[in-house]
Amino acid sequence: MGNIPGITRPDLQALPQIADRMTFLYLERCVLNRQDSAITVTDDRGCVFVPAASISVLLLGPGTKITHRAMELIGDAGVSVLWVGEQGVRFYAGGRPLSHRAGMLIRQAELVSNTRSHLTVVRRMYEMRFPNENVSTLTLQQLRGREGARIRAVYRAMSKQWNVPWDGREYDPEAFEKGDAVNQALSAGHACLYGVAHAVILALGCSPGLGFVHVGHDNAFVYDIADLYKAEITIPLAFEVASREEKDNIASVMRRETRDAMVQHHILEKMVHDVHALLKKEQEEELDAVFLWDNKTGSVENGHSYGTEDDP
Repeated sequence: MGNIPGITRPDLQALPQIADRMTFLYLERCVLNRQDSAITVTDDRGCVFVPAASISVLLLGPGTKITHRAMELIGDAGVSVLWVGEQGVRFYAGGRPLSHRAGMLIRQAELVSNTRSHLTVVRRMYEMRFPNENVSTLTLQQLRGREGARIRAVYRAMSKQWNVPWDGREYDPEAFEKGDAVNQALSAGHACLYGVAHAVILALGCSPGLGFVHVGHDNAFVYDIADLYKAEITIPLAFEVASREEKDNIASVMRRETRDAMVQHHILEKMVHDVHALLKKEQEEELDAVFLWDNKTGSVENGHSYGTEDDP
C-alpha cells in the first residue's frame, strides 16, 4: 500500500486558515476525483481542477459522484462537505473537516449548559444586530421582538427599493418552484450562507448542534451564526435578483451573487471573529495533544501509567 501515488498528508499548520479561503463551491451532475493535490470535477463539458486547500466548503447537489481518493484529499485539506438537494436548498448530510482541537467545543458546551452564560451569549448575538444602540436593559423577549421588527423593516425597504412585491416568507422544501422569485432566491442564498457558517463552525472546532438562540436542532448554532448576516447579504441580494427580467435558473444566479457578496464583505473573516467574540475565546495556540481529565487539576498527562505494583 505504500506505493499509492499522491502527496504526503499536510500538517494542519501548513493549510490555509478558514478565514483566508474561498467561501463555497456548489457542484451538481458531475464526478469528483483527485489528481495530486487538486480535486478534478468532470462532466460532459470537460474537466476542471480545483485546489482543495483553497475552499472552505463543497456543496454537492443532485447527480454528483465522488471517489474515495477525492474524499481523502478533502479530509486532509480540512474542507467541509455538505450533500444538498435540488437547487441546493435541502441539507442531507455533512462531513466534518479535519480538527484536532477541543478548546472551543469545551467553551461552547460550558456556555450553553449554564442558564446565565447561555443568556449572555444570546444577548451578545442580538447586540451585534444593533451596534449603535444600547439594548442592555431589554429582556430577551423584548430583544426578540426588536429583531423581528428589524427584519420586517429590511424586507419592506428592499421591496420598495427594487419595486418587487413582498407577501412574506414562504418556504416549502418539497416544492421549491412554487415559491415566488424572492422566496426562491432567499432559499438559495440562505443555503449558501448556512454552508459557509457550517464550515467555519467545524473548522474552529465547535459543534453545529449547540445553539443559543436556536436550540433542539443538529444545526442550531449554524442558524445562529448565519442569521447575523442575512440582513447584510442574502435579503438585499434576493430582492435585487428577483427584480431582474430574467427569472430562469434563479437559484444558480443567487448562488453566484451570494458567493461574490460574501467575498466582498469578508464574511469568512467576520464569522471567525464573531464566533470567537460570542464565545469569548481568545485565539490562543492550543496544544495538539490528548490529556486525561482530573477533577482537581483539570488535566493530567496521557500515556502515563499512574498505578503501582502494589495496586490491586
